[in-house]
Amino acid sequence: MKILTAKEKLFCVFYAENRNAREAAAKAGFAMPQRAAIRLLEKESVKSEIEDISSERAAGLDEVCAGYRRLAFGSYADVLRLLFTDGKSVADELEQLDVFNVSEIKKKDSSIEIKFFDRLKALEHLEALGGKTAAADSALPFYEALEKSAEKKENSLR
Repeated sequence: MKILTAKEKLFCVFYAENRNAREAAAKAGFAMPQRAAIRLLEKESVKSEIEDISSERAAGLDEVCAGYRRLAFGSYADVLRLLFTDGKSVADELEQLDVFNVSEIKKKDSSIEIKFFDRLKALEHLEALGGKTAAADSALPFYEALEKSAEKKENSLR
């Protein structure tokens, strides 16, 4: 099996994380992300690496929380740049823009209507899921140890 380049490995990591091939290729630094993504996903070595990475990762709640965090705290900078520039100057960079927070784009005559996902709803969902992630579970023993240490310290001062 062919050894992957550093960019190809990055693509695999990003793709396993969000399952968006174009975005993964852009983040990995490929000049033409859409074309690169198609080409990469056809390679057996890339498919195998993605499977390996995916099997190592715990899919599920952590990914859902990461998506909600991205919706709640993500940047609108790329969308504003797209909105306030003429189409020609951004056309070359279009595939690399981060528009994850955009739910809908409509072009009417000379105007553009952009709708975003609701940040408050994303925060509400995060709050509802709070404490159920693997990260929260893995931090619990640390906090328990801190509490015990504080109790011992307090008792020794008495």
